[in-house]
Order: sequence, then structure tokens, then C-alpha cells
Amino acid sequence: MDSTADGLVARVARELLPRAEELTAEVEQCLRREMPELWAHPDAMASDNVADHVVAVLSALQYGLGPGGIEVSSAELERVRRVARHGVPVSAVLRAFRLGEGIILDHLLAEMPRCTDDAALVSEAARRLIVAATGYVDRTSEQGVVAYEQERDRRLRWRLSMVNESSVRIGTTLDIARTTQELADFAAEHFADLVTVDLLDSALGAHDAAPDAPPASPALHRVAQRSAAHPGPAPTPAPGPPHTFPPGSPASRALATGQPSRHRLDDGHRGPYGAAGFAGEPGAEGGCGAVGGAGALETDGDGDGGGGGGRRRRVHSTLVVPLRARGVTLGVAQFCRDRNRDAFDDEDLLLAQEIAARAAIAVDNARRYTHARATALTLQRSLLPRRTPKQSAVDVAFRYLPADAQGGVGGDWYDVIPLSGARVALVVGDVVGHGIHAAATMGRLRTAVRTLADIDLPPDELLTHLDDVVLRLAAEVDENDENDENGENGENHQNGESHADDEAATVRGATAGPTSYGRTASGRTAPGRTGPAAPAATGAVAGGGDIGATCLYAVYDPVSRRCTAGRAGHVLPAVVGRDGTVDILELPPGPPLGLGGLPFEAAEFELPEGSLLALYTDGLIEARDHDIEAGLTRLRDALARPAPSLEATCDAVLEALLPARPPDDVALLLARTHALGAGQVAAWDLEAEPAAVARARSHVTRQLAEWGLEELEFTAELVVSELVTNAIRYGRPPVRLRLIHDRALICEVSDSGGTTPHLRRARVFDEGGRGLLLVAQLAEHWGTRRARRGKTVWAELNDSAVLTFPEPADIQDHREGDGGVVDGDTGDEGRRAP
Repeated sequence: MDSTADGLVARVARELLPRAEELTAEVEQCLRREMPELWAHPDAMASDNVADHVVAVLSALQYGLGPGGIEVSSAELERVRRVARHGVPVSAVLRAFRLGEGIILDHLLAEMPRCTDDAALVSEAARRLIVAATGYVDRTSEQGVVAYEQERDRRLRWRLSMVNESSVRIGTTLDIARTTQELADFAAEHFADLVTVDLLDSALGAHDAAPDAPPASPALHRVAQRSAAHPGPAPTPAPGPPHTFPPGSPASRALATGQPSRHRLDDGHRGPYGAAGFAGEPGAEGGCGAVGGAGALETDGDGDGGGGGGRRRRVHSTLVVPLRARGVTLGVAQFCRDRNRDAFDDEDLLLAQEIAARAAIAVDNARRYTHARATALTLQRSLLPRRTPKQSAVDVAFRYLPADAQGGVGGDWYDVIPLSGARVALVVGDVVGHGIHAAATMGRLRTAVRTLADIDLPPDELLTHLDDVVLRLAAEVDENDENDENGENGENHQNGESHADDEAATVRGATAGPTSYGRTASGRTAPGRTGPAAPAATGAVAGGGDIGATCLYAVYDPVSRRCTAGRAGHVLPAVVGRDGTVDILELPPGPPLGLGGLPFEAAEFELPEGSLLALYTDGLIEARDHDIEAGLTRLRDALARPAPSLEATCDAVLEALLPARPPDDVALLLARTHALGAGQVAAWDLEAEPAAVARARSHVTRQLAEWGLEELEFTAELVVSELVTNAIRYGRPPVRLRLIHDRALICEVSDSGGTTPHLRRARVFDEGGRGLLLVAQLAEHWGTRRARRGKTVWAELNDSAVLTFPEPADIQDHREGDGGVVDGDTGDEGRRAP
């Protein structure tokens, strides 16, 4: 018998080795009692794990192996890694080693006195036993801690990579349904078997204001779901019908509290709500969306997932995470496992929270963008003409297409404006930029164009005045931005007198004298400017409040069949002849609106009856994959194809030139010209003498009889008499009378005088001063338009005119004497009869 301490240790170990199962059971019982969290994960801790350690220690002591001679198995290290994956703290692993060491040492030390009476030998053997056991535990613990930390680091890196990848893959578009589906796809691909996403009805409504706190049973819509049993890209579903979660369910609590939760749904413990709370149809149970219903998910054909007649597998673990962004609850996401046997742990919950938080921000951004885009689009469409006014000069068709989601609504516009003399103005413009500000600026410019067109300005003069408008708008934006930066808004509102003075000064500066925009009211370069290249000139486009625009303005006269057009930085229009040939009109170049100090020119050309004039914005012909010349070629080809109608031509042009989602908004205006023949127009040259008035009435009577308009004879004679009398008395020869039979009877009297007639109120006893008052009462519309030499006073008549006069007491003279002022119009604007 070995009487050494090592021999005693070996003998005691040999005697305990047959009782290894008993020791294993005791250690397991202790660990289950003291550390139940370890046994919650069967893949990480089991009876075999404890038995391996007990047998290894006793065998090493029996054969006298030191701590370094006991090799820790790879299976043991893998178990430690599983413990780390399950989120069990490393302190629990170390304590388990110490508890097992204590039990084994107690049994070994208890056996030594029964093997020998030598107290010194027992003491020495006990010392060596403790050293060996401690060394083994230390070495095993050290290797276990290394494996644990490596797994924790790997898990941390994986989680960070998942969060980073989710930031890239979720929220690629500003579409709510697409964003939520990206969340479901990503989660089902990496850590969940089934994912569902439900959004509150208020979040889908794209309201500008943040949704209120959800009620107890809020209405939701299933917007996304994905199952790992069906790999491959999932189509983006349309939002489902409204449904609610049962009160007290995990999803309902998450919506109410904004806190995530984790639930085990195994056979022994169904959690606070049970499996039915996470599965079934949304309207019934509102849970994890279930393929199999009532908490079950379909399995494969081989029994592990999918359909195909295999067995069904129940959801056993679920994460319920609310989608919150900027302090607002938008919905809830549920992540379920049925195929993966591992239940979700706290780290999975943390990962789901981080991914859901990023997805919620993307959803909120999409919601806000959807609202802003809808607002801008509504504003844009409300500012565009829904239908064109009735006129006989052209047949028109038009289209407006907003840009894709990335570009957004822009400032393109079109307009058709009837003018005097049966003419019509065709307008297409493009405001720089996108969004609601571009749409609002477009509305202001369109209103300005219509106002300037009403006074019958030629295209070059109209563009000059419109350029001034853009400069003023840019200056206002700059001033407002500067005030916002300096915090002067409050001061301006408090100092009402100063604000009023500034406003009055602005009005005075806009109506007379040099303005701060670099041009006088007449369009000449203001003093102090060095010319068009001055730095301030480009402010409206490059800086200057980011306001700039292009515009094409054309006026077509169906009597002369001629069209006059001018452009301000706009793309050239196209003309399709009656033979089908397509030409790009060469108009004089003009600067974009907002530069200031540069002239605009107009060109006049003939348009035979039946010609097709195409006006459009640059978004129709410009694209990233081709230049403007290629776009013009495609436009020519599209316009050259015969089509049954203008509407069909519009559709064909857009289909041929634009992708499904154009990067820029597009305005297209097509106009097919008509002509008023000799049978609808009559003109006479009149002598500048009083006797010509009677001859003019005779001409009118005969012509109306030929046209079958005898019911207008009295009214027309009276109007023509007054207009011809004014032209002879106050104008200059030659005097010309023209009648146009269109939708209404148009009477025009032209002379070479530069004095503009205006309406006045005559005194009670004045013998004159009531001529144009008669015209205003009898005409549907009337006005004055200026020409290069002279003017034309016109009036539109129909059989609905009623001759009424104000009471004599209401007629007062609002002028300081006559002062050479003629009896006529107050300005260039047309007027409607009361």
C-alpha cells in the first residue's frame, strides 16, 4: 500500500469512481436548486455535462495527473458558448464550477480518514487534493471564460453587424408598406421564423400632426409579414383591413406602454396571454400572423416546416416590440420562433428593439414624406387648370405628371388664356426645385402671367415684367430668411408702424423709380449696375432665395394665323405640320426668369390651320441616360405618329419618352390650331371725320344681317358709334373698324393714338363723359390693348346684355377737372359689364 499523500489521494479517487453516478446526481441536484437559470437551456446544461466533469476529475486523481494533464473537451467549451449565446452571465458559469468542486471535495475528504489513521498523511493528502481540485477548476474556468468572452464578442459583433445591415436594408424608399416589409424580410432572414408588422390607422393616414396616444383598442392594419418557411423575396402586400388586438394581449400592452416584451410559449408555460395571442388571423387574435392558425405554423413536407402534408409546429417564443419614433407610437412588430428550437433571450430582444427603432424612424420619415408630398401634389393640382376655358382658336390637350418619390412634386405648370380679338395665349413654365415651396411659387407666377396677359402685353414685354416678379419674390425670401436668422420677426410684428412704412416703401419702389432688384419699373438697368453680369443678377437662380424659373409664352391669332412666342430659358417648342413633319421652332434665346437686366425677344411665325403646337417642360426630354438631342429626336418620332385625338397623342408622347417613375415632373400642352375665315371677319378703314360714324353704323348693320345676328344690331350700332366717335375725337388716323363673329360678336376700333381711354363718372349736368359707360353696360367684356403703334378698343357682345344705368345721385365726379382726360377706359384691363 502506498503510504504517500499522492497514493492516498489516488486510492480515495479509485474508491469513489464506481459511485460517479451518485456524485453526478448530487451535483446536478445542487445546481438545479442553486442555479435554475442554467437548466433553462437544455442544449447548454445537462446531466451528461455534470457526469463528464465528475468522471474526469476522479480519473485524473486516480492516476496522479496534475491539473495540466486534464484536457477540457471541445464539447464542454461548446456548452459554455451556448450559455453565452443564451445570455447567462459568466459569473453563473464560475459559480457552477465552484459548487461542483465543493461537493466532490467533501466526498473525497470524507473518505480519507476511513483509509488511514495517519493524521499527518491525511492532512498532507487533503492539502494536495485541494490544490489539485482548485487547479483543475481554475484551469477549466479560465478556458471557459475565454470561450465565453469569445462567444460574447462574436455575438456583439454579430449584433452590431445586424444593426448596421438593417440600417442599409430597411428604409431604402420613402414608402411605408415597402419599409415595413423590409423589416419583416430582414428579421425573418436572420433571427426570427415569422414576423408580422401592424401599423396604427393614424400612422397610415399620413397626418401632418403626430398621432395621439393609442386608445385602449386602437385600429391597426397588417402591412407586412414574412415566414422563414417560404424563402425568397416577398411581395409588398397592400395594407390589410382594420383590426384590433384583444385587451390585455402583449401587443395591446406594448402599444399602450411603449415597452417591448419577451414571452415563452412552451407546453409547460404559455406566458401571460398564451399562444393564441400571437397567432391566428389579425381580426380574430391579432398575433403573429399565422399560417397554421391558433398558434401553429405549417411545417415542411419532411416535417420541419412549410405545407406539403407535414406536421405542424407551434410558436414557442415571441418578441413583441412597439414601433416608436420621435416619441410617437406608430404600430407594433412581433417576432416569433417555431422552427428554431432556441427561445429568444434578452439579447435577441435588445437586437429586435434596435432594428425596430431604426425601422420606426424610416416609417415615420415615409409617413411625413407621404403627407408633404400629398400636400404639395394637392396644392400643385389645385393651382393648375383642371379644364381649359372655351375658345375657338385652338383645341388643346394637357398633362401634368409629378416626379417619382425621390424627386417629388415640382413647379411645372401650363395654362391656356383667352385674349381679346379671338386670340389665345399658351403658357408652359418650370419653377426651379421641388416640394411645396416650388408649387406655391408656381401658383404665384401663374397668377402673375394671367394678370399680365389680361392687359394684352406682347410676349417679350410680358416676360420682362414676369422677370421682375421673380426678382421680387427672391428678394422677399432672402429678407425673410435674414430676419429669421437675426430673430427679427418678433420685432417687426411688434413695431407695426415700422413694418407699415417698409411695406409702403416697397409698394412705391415697385411702381416707380429704380428698385432694389437692379431694374427700374420700365425694365431698364438701374443706376449702379454694371450690366447683366453683376453678381446680384444671378442671385435669384443660384442663391437669391432659391427662386428661379423658365417660361414659354405664345400668342396665337386665328384671324391672321400667326403666332408670336418668346421664351425665358425654356426648351424650344415643336410644331407638327399638316403633312406630319415635325420641326423644332427656333426662338430667340432668353435668360431664365430671375436674372434681371437682360432683354427678352419674341419671334413671329405663321401656323397653317390644323398645325399642332407642342409646349413642354425639360423633364419630358431630359434624362440621365440620354442628352437633350436624343430626347428631341424621340419627341419628333412620337409626335409624327398619327393618333385619333389630341388626348391619344398626349398619352403616346408620355409613354414613348418617360419611364414609369420620371425623375422630374413634366408638363405637356398640345394645341391644334383653327382659323377664322373671311366669312367670320369683316374690316373697314374709316376717315377721321364725324360723318364716318354713320357709315360705320351702316357697315355694322349690313354685316350683322349677313351673319344672322339681327338681334344684336341695336347694341352693336350703339357700341360701335361710341368707340368710333372716341377714336375720331381723341385718337389719330388711320381709324379702322373690325367685326369678328366668334363665340361672341367682337367689335374692335383701332387708331394710331397713344392716349389710353378710361372710364369716368360724369357730372349730373355734363353733356359728355358717358360713352364708355354705355359700352361697359352693353358689353360682356371690353378693354384696350396696346400695339407697337396705337391702340385697339374692343368689346364683346352677346344677346344677354341689359342696358342699366346708375341713379343720378350716385354719379359723381372723382377727378379734379377734365384736364384733357378722354372719355374712355381707366387702363388696359378688360372689364365685365355689371
